[in-house]
Amino acid sequence: MKAILFGASSMLGYSLFRARPGIAAYVNEKTRRPPPGIAGAIDLDDEPAVAELFDRIQPALIVQCAGVCDVENCETSPEFAWTVNVEAMRVLLAHAPAACRIVYCSSDHVFSGDTGPYDETSPTDPLSVYGHTRVAAEQLMLARPNTLVVRSGPWIGPSATGRNGHLDWLRYRHARGLPMTVIADESRCVLWADEAAERVWQLAATELTGIRHLIAPRAVSRPELAMYLDQKFSIGATIGLGTREGRGVPHPGIVELRTVYSDALAAPLSAVVV
Repeated sequence: MKAILFGASSMLGYSLFRARPGIAAYVNEKTRRPPPGIAGAIDLDDEPAVAELFDRIQPALIVQCAGVCDVENCETSPEFAWTVNVEAMRVLLAHAPAACRIVYCSSDHVFSGDTGPYDETSPTDPLSVYGHTRVAAEQLMLARPNTLVVRSGPWIGPSATGRNGHLDWLRYRHARGLPMTVIADESRCVLWADEAAERVWQLAATELTGIRHLIAPRAVSRPELAMYLDQKFSIGATIGLGTREGRGVPHPGIVELRTVYSDALAAPLSAVVV
């Protein structure tokens, strides 16, 4: 199957790319340096470029991970966030081959963490600009046939830049003597990146549509996660605690993802914190 991966330098995209190293993967060179092995660069809100790409390439599968995921950046630049996370999805859908399957990697930020637990039928109630752009992008995707939306919490693993994701964030800031503050009253269903990536590829190979959650055995608090990773990987970090109320941007509370499905691809993935 001819497949394309967009957003291969993102945390999720890089994990998916490492799981299928021969795939045609694309990044936005304006924002991040491409990892080795990338097929090309494209800005998905550049409509002429997207149209030209699909004139040349007719994939049977698109896995979409591109977007701006920095919550603070989205709060301070909401128009930029909307352009990248929502308008670019309209462009993608307008020019992707009609018969192509699309898997859209979304986020648990579509939920507040104040009204859960959450399964695929739960109403969305985002707190942040970022969460609102994810909800809007999901709605565009779900209106299209042969499209699957996959929601998950944070993925734990290496990043393309050495600075993305919780694990590399701890390593990077510790190595430079920078402060590290985690939100004490935030809990998420964190996943090992390699295992989560494999599950996404397995879902992509099916004919499933609609929404699927990648679930963990339980939601893990940010301090519990940071301290576990610090010990497991011998980082030696000094971790401070903050609260949701005390931060300048919205943070979710307890976002425990569940699922209404019972097939093998709905089974919980391995616990990160044991």
